[in-house]
Amino acid sequence: MHVEELAIRDVKLLMPRRFADARGFFSETFSERNWKEAGFAAQFVQDNHAYSVDRGVVRGLHFQLPPAQQDKLIRVTRGSILDVAVDIRRGSPTFGQHVTAVISAENWRQIWVPAGFAHGYVTLEEHTEVIYKVTNYYAPALDRGLRWNDPVLQIDWGIAEAVAILSDKDRKQPMLADAPDLF
Repeated sequence: MHVEELAIRDVKLLMPRRFADARGFFSETFSERNWKEAGFAAQFVQDNHAYSVDRGVVRGLHFQLPPAQQDKLIRVTRGSILDVAVDIRRGSPTFGQHVTAVISAENWRQIWVPAGFAHGYVTLEEHTEVIYKVTNYYAPALDRGLRWNDPVLQIDWGIAEAVAILSDKDRKQPMLADAPDLF
């Protein structure tokens, strides 16, 4: 597994090896041994699978507060996404900044988003499937989010606001400046 740092060093791209032949390919998408050898200590408790019918589906920006904060390891099994991680750690030198990466079934990248970041993505293709591992169970009472199109965040989602497809919950999330609960 190859690990690459992004502009905010705590968020990382991971590239598991793929062994391909005329039949297709084989890949260990997660190995605890490789995970530990790469310097990661997180232990996962839940896998989530999200399917989006349309291109332009925005999911996020989501996070959970302590003690149910979640680290996430995200991968795409069909289609592609623009993945976004926003630093919401108040004492961090990169607070309010974000990193993005295209994650797709074709490029086989995964992205590591640690606790202390709001996470979201937009689908770049129809019929996109995202699978992600988390280090804590879903806790509705500690579930929070930020407005995906907060102008202070300056995220280029690559789509016009008018065509973005969001849940009602995500449309109503607070702006960063108005978010009462952050890290």
